[in-house]
Amino acid sequence: MAVEVRDGLVLRSTAGFIDIETEDGVVHARLRGRLKKEKRRTDLCVIGDRVKVRIEEGMEPTVESVEERRSVFSRQHPGRGPHQEDVLIANLDLLVCVFSVSLPLMKPSLVDRFLAIAEANDMEAIVVLNKADEDPEGLEECLELLEPHRALGYELFVTSAADGRGIDALRERIKGSISAFVGPSGVGKSSLLNRIEPGLDLRVGETSVVEGKGRHTTRVAALFPLSGGGYIADTPGIRELAAFALDERSIARAFREIRAYEGRCAFRNCLHLEEPRCAVVAAVEAGEIDAGRYDSYVKMLLGEERPDRHGA
Repeated sequence: MAVEVRDGLVLRSTAGFIDIETEDGVVHARLRGRLKKEKRRTDLCVIGDRVKVRIEEGMEPTVESVEERRSVFSRQHPGRGPHQEDVLIANLDLLVCVFSVSLPLMKPSLVDRFLAIAEANDMEAIVVLNKADEDPEGLEECLELLEPHRALGYELFVTSAADGRGIDALRERIKGSISAFVGPSGVGKSSLLNRIEPGLDLRVGETSVVEGKGRHTTRVAALFPLSGGGYIADTPGIRELAAFALDERSIARAFREIRAYEGRCAFRNCLHLEEPRCAVVAAVEAGEIDAGRYDSYVKMLLGEERPDRHGA
């Protein structure tokens, strides 16, 4: 067999072992030594990466190159210094933020945190209100609380994993995308995914082992193909999303309505708190910026109401 180089998508990558989806099936490969020696400020190969894999008879397939990423979902890597990032997923298209209309109660501040993290990573985000069958009054209250978000252009989906409400619309929305479902424990993310893609729970369960205390113990990130096109990302880092920290400037830019006032304040380094002649504070007082959203911004800036790492 002659040497063949195939294009592929990384489905799993751990300890140098990489599963790559190609037109001819999944290939199990290793990183080429030359790539390992390259000095980078980021992870070499993660799920979502587009790569070229070399296949030669009698030889172990190797990843020859990694294409430039159009986006990364990352955080600063703990222990690697100030210039190293921990890339969770490359080329992630969509963050699906799932909340419940019943228990656990939806917290608008947590909605704002998820949306801000998506904005800071330059990716789309949508909001899903699940368990719509359980509490009609709660649904109306949640819709009212999310009106400022819809006014800003965020898409909202109302679903029920129990009776199938909104499932078709959500399935169509994530079709063809690499998406990740996030949200507090108990909102029905697994049930929702199993409705969208029957059998997906079983496949995810093979790697996402849940033990006695109910904590996810897998440390292996993976992409799972959807029959309608696209992929669902499952990674421990995404489950800890609620605890992500953003720097001061990133938080301001991560709120769409505050970003729109960039450069209008009297001081260039304005944090939009109590500084004189702050355009953002004036807009809040004039009702041009929603007060609840601004309150979420302030809490994020001051580090208040930051959930622990199991809150996603």
